[in-house]
Amino acid sequence: MNGTEGPDFYVPMLNTTGVVRSPYEYPQYYLMKPSAYSLAGAYMLMLFLVGLPVNILTVLVTLQHKKLRSPLNYIQANVAVATLFMVVGAFPTTIYSCMNGYFAIGRVGAVFEGFFCFIFIIVAIWSVALMAFERFVTVCKPLNNFRFGENFMTMGVGFTWMMGCAASMPPLLGVSRYVPEGMQIIGGLDYYTQQTNEPFFMYLFAFHIWFPVTIMVLCSICVLCSGKESETIQGRETTRLAVIMVNTFLVSVLPYAFTAWWLFTHRGGDYGPLFMTFPSLFAKSYCITNPIIYFTMNQQFRNCAITTLCCRKTAWEDDERASSVKTDGSASSVFPA
Repeated sequence: MNGTEGPDFYVPMLNTTGVVRSPYEYPQYYLMKPSAYSLAGAYMLMLFLVGLPVNILTVLVTLQHKKLRSPLNYIQANVAVATLFMVVGAFPTTIYSCMNGYFAIGRVGAVFEGFFCFIFIIVAIWSVALMAFERFVTVCKPLNNFRFGENFMTMGVGFTWMMGCAASMPPLLGVSRYVPEGMQIIGGLDYYTQQTNEPFFMYLFAFHIWFPVTIMVLCSICVLCSGKESETIQGRETTRLAVIMVNTFLVSVLPYAFTAWWLFTHRGGDYGPLFMTFPSLFAKSYCITNPIIYFTMNQQFRNCAITTLCCRKTAWEDDERASSVKTDGSASSVFPA
């Protein structure tokens, strides 16, 4: 064991000099300089200040404009709601912990931070897998002319939250636990100690991480290699946006997943506090990259957002009323022609 284990925490540093202290009671400046904690706090504050308004806007625009009731927009709004859970429930705790150099509000801070971040990851990963599968069904047509309607997407959204609860709730009930990780200012699952519940983690990684990631990759490959195109420009643009969103998610979250898997399979290994801190902080950046990509690449959503922000109709909306555009069945006019 190349770290120090205590009640409900694991510090990645041997206590040979006696400097290791509980991350719930003392600043952890023996792990990193105070400036590193300040930098992490500034980064988290930036994510909070940007992520909160853009995700609230995403949800409000989708609810306000009926023309956005399409599979891709349902999924995007669902990810935005999950992101708000993390931004509101976890980021203030992380920022406060960075300011103090430890979990100043105690173990409850690590538990809440870990829970809200983890349920976001699982809901997001299943949502993106659902989006990739919807594009596969629409473009490759393995089920003939089957289309994802509003009822199917509503059930799909409910399924993602059921999966999120199935993965994030057990640690609250005594199956595994949430502990501080990395620089001891971020909450996460206990991948580190012998108290780790191995069957739970095998189920978690196999069913809630590698399985949906496999769906994303295979469906994206099938869509790109099928040689088939949607009937309209809107459908092709929807497919392109979906593939970009899948790739963005994989780039953001997979480093954290691979690091967690390595820690689980090398418990007690020799690694520093930054080994888990960097992937965890980088994964949280998805809370702003996803809505920004969606806003910049989805013309219909962008115009609806401008309408909502300006509280008035745009010239684009007047043109849309005057002309009907043939759309791809599942895209439901995600992009104007």
